[in-house]
Amino acid sequence: MKKIVCVLLGLSFTSLVNAAGYGVVDIEKVVESSTYLKQQNASLEQMVKPDSAKLEKISKDIQSLQQQAQAKGANPEQIQKQYQAKVTEYQSIQQSVQAKVQTTIQNTNKTFETRVKQAAEQLRQENNLDMVLNKNSALAYDAKNDLTAKMIQKVNAIK
Repeated sequence: MKKIVCVLLGLSFTSLVNAAGYGVVDIEKVVESSTYLKQQNASLEQMVKPDSAKLEKISKDIQSLQQQAQAKGANPEQIQKQYQAKVTEYQSIQQSVQAKVQTTIQNTNKTFETRVKQAAEQLRQENNLDMVLNKNSALAYDAKNDLTAKMIQKVNAIK
C-alpha cells in the first residue's frame, strides 16, 4: 500500500512539474533597454534645465555677495538682506525642482511597472506559460526559457 501511494505521489508531482511552464526575464536588461524610460529621462532633464540654470546663477550671485561682504567699505546690512533673499530664492527653486522630479519619477515608475506587467502577461499567454519570473530571483533555469528579448520588444511596443 505504501509503495502504491509513493508511486502515485511521485507521478503526481512529476506531472505537476512537467505541466508547469515558466519563462524568465532579466528585468535589469528590460529597464536598461526601455525606450520609454530613456524618453522620460530626457524629458525630465529638459524640464529641469531652466531651473538648474537659475540655480547656478543664484549660486554665483550668492558667492559674489559673500565676496562683497568681505570687502572693506561694504554695507553689511544691505549685503545681508540681499544674501538672505538669494538664499531663500535658491531654496524655493530647489524645493520646487525636487517636487517636480519626485512626482515625475513616481508617475514614470508606475506607468513602466504597468507596461512590464502587461508585457509579461502577454508573453505568458502567447507561450502557454503558468508564470513569468524575474531571472534574478531564479536560482537555476533553462536558458531556453529566457524571454528577455521578447519582453524588451513588447515593453517598447506599448504606447
